[in-house]
Amino acid sequence: MDFWERMLDQTLSRMITEGTLDVTYFSGTRKSYGRNTRVQADMRLRDDRIARALCLRSEMALGEGYVDGQIETDDLFAMQSVLLMNKGMDNLPLPARILFRMQFAARRFIQANTPVSARRNAAHHYDLTDELFALFLDEDRQYTCAYFSEPGMTLEEAQTAKRHHIARKLLIEPGMRVLDIGCGWGGMGRTLARDYGAKVTGITLSVNQAEYANARAKDEGLDAVYHLLDYRKMQDSFDRIVTVGMLEHVGLPQFKNYFGQVKTLLKPDGVALTHCVMRNTPPSLPSGWLVKYVFPGGYAPALSEVMPVMEKAGLKITDMEIWRGHYAKTLHEWAARTKANAKRIVEMHDEKFLRMWLYYLEGAEAIFYYGDQCNFQLQMAHNIFDVPVTRDYMADATDIRMMEPPF
Repeated sequence: MDFWERMLDQTLSRMITEGTLDVTYFSGTRKSYGRNTRVQADMRLRDDRIARALCLRSEMALGEGYVDGQIETDDLFAMQSVLLMNKGMDNLPLPARILFRMQFAARRFIQANTPVSARRNAAHHYDLTDELFALFLDEDRQYTCAYFSEPGMTLEEAQTAKRHHIARKLLIEPGMRVLDIGCGWGGMGRTLARDYGAKVTGITLSVNQAEYANARAKDEGLDAVYHLLDYRKMQDSFDRIVTVGMLEHVGLPQFKNYFGQVKTLLKPDGVALTHCVMRNTPPSLPSGWLVKYVFPGGYAPALSEVMPVMEKAGLKITDMEIWRGHYAKTLHEWAARTKANAKRIVEMHDEKFLRMWLYYLEGAEAIFYYGDQCNFQLQMAHNIFDVPVTRDYMADATDIRMMEPPF
């Protein structure tokens, strides 16, 4: 073992206490780390430079090394799970700890997400070929956490359950004007227009999504229209505002603008809902690898970073629900469909793209099982009595208990 392999060996010896990680170094040395068999994983280093990279740029080097073929494993999900179970600042090599602290200090600048950068960031991911997304998403192209409310549900059933769960929370009535911020391919809006009689306006920064959503709405004869527009430029008023999987792209410095805009656009008796990924730990940094290769500008905030901004905007929190494990299962389904269509994806892109995509999906699945992220649903209103005072209506829309203040 050379110097960098010995340094990596020392780090892993100190770090791995849950699960087992078997490592084959480039030099041929084999080491096993961990003291139990909760999860067994392996890692093979196929390049003489990768041990050094892992010591200096741990998280980034792991992703890049796997995509480039410098790191191999028999079970990508297991490898990432073991590393996440044992993740902690004290376990990282000193250079990686220093880099983390520098990036954390500069995170507001890094996550600026101006209108120009927001459009560029959206195009980087969501304007990939429509065929790619069709290969692993459900038929309605829901690219957010599904709701597995019953055992044995398919991905399609769970995504449908998610849309109706949100619709019930919004208390939609026929003819209501609904704004869908970050509308994606229009699935949420189609459900609200088709099944609840809403008049939907959707906005997105993706050309592909806007074109697809408008075409589907026209084909189905729905009262729904989708615009290529930044939420900061929207001018109108709406009975309901929904945001599904978009807050993660807003960027920490823009939260004030985002929630301020929701307050401005929401009618006095309106209801808004934000469905998003957040961490249930103190603020941290997004994955550097994920930001560089998959979601530029992306950030899953801590609850403590969101609530004060909502309060200052003047929005009242009327309900908060936390989905634990649902996104992990959603990502597992997406990864399984990606693997089933691996040959076609390689033909469309290349082998490295497939490895990158699977590293993203299975790494995210591991995060929702063993990391610090969950899916949150935040319901907001101007007036706390504009929504029912019990939660029964979320399961049965016919049982709505309203309450009025005495004065």
